[in-house]
Amino acid sequence: MSRYLVTGATGRFGSQVVEFLSQCVPANKIVAFARDPIKLQALAEKGVDIRQGDYLDPRSLEEAFTGVERLLLVSALAFTDAVTQHANVIEAAKRSGVRHVIYTAIQRTKDSDFEIPQVTEWDRKTEALLKASGLAWTILRNPMYLDMLPLGFGKSVTDVGIRVPAGKGLAALASRRDLAEGTAAVLSGKGHKGRIYTFGSSGSDSMSDIAADISEASGRKIDYRDTPVAEFVSARVKEGFPEAAATFFAAWFQAIGAGVFAEVTQDLEHLIGRKPQSAKEFLSAVYALSGTGVRR
Repeated sequence: MSRYLVTGATGRFGSQVVEFLSQCVPANKIVAFARDPIKLQALAEKGVDIRQGDYLDPRSLEEAFTGVERLLLVSALAFTDAVTQHANVIEAAKRSGVRHVIYTAIQRTKDSDFEIPQVTEWDRKTEALLKASGLAWTILRNPMYLDMLPLGFGKSVTDVGIRVPAGKGLAALASRRDLAEGTAAVLSGKGHKGRIYTFGSSGSDSMSDIAADISEASGRKIDYRDTPVAEFVSARVKEGFPEAAATFFAAWFQAIGAGVFAEVTQDLEHLIGRKPQSAKEFLSAVYALSGTGVRR
């Protein structure tokens, strides 16, 4: 029986993929990969195989990937040399006998030339490496997480409204949890080799739509105003963001304005067997009773 390895298993996304994967395959067929395996002790107690490694240590990757048939490559963190790390993973997968690599990318569209700094470039290069590797591959193009919106809106959103640089763009965003469930379905399922999936919700929303959703949930009138990047960055810095991180965050909202996440498909819906949680459903839970929604 196949063994399935999930990289980044201590992260929020990777840990949820492992959770959903355990509902599809026996725990002893799951390999959870992390730099710090001590954090995965709870999974080890459930029978999950825990392996240590680092994207920047090719030898550790080869050892960790031994005996694995399908591997989920969760993209590296921002502000790192992601292309080198991804290349190391792909090469180690080849040398270790992995047959199929599933890669979590970010959406991009032919209708827009907007690029999210770092991310769009490293996705393009990683996808090319995968396609040239000789391995079976699947690419999952994810949208911005719904989970990112409250943090981007800031602590005072119910007082000052939504002030982000997203223009009039529409976006079919999805929750991290639904995306993890869809990813686990691909990792454990059949018929996905050579496929590119565009994940997202089953409908799209503008920031004005989202403002109306938060208004309804919080009981307070919330409006949306397209905001210059500098103003957005300044507001987030005042809340404790490093300036580089705030600028990077702004680019995700600019991507919404450029239509990068506007495509609506049923890819995720078909894989999880239901409609993904909508923006309204997600935000209603976050902002009920006038909550700020900010969770660090």
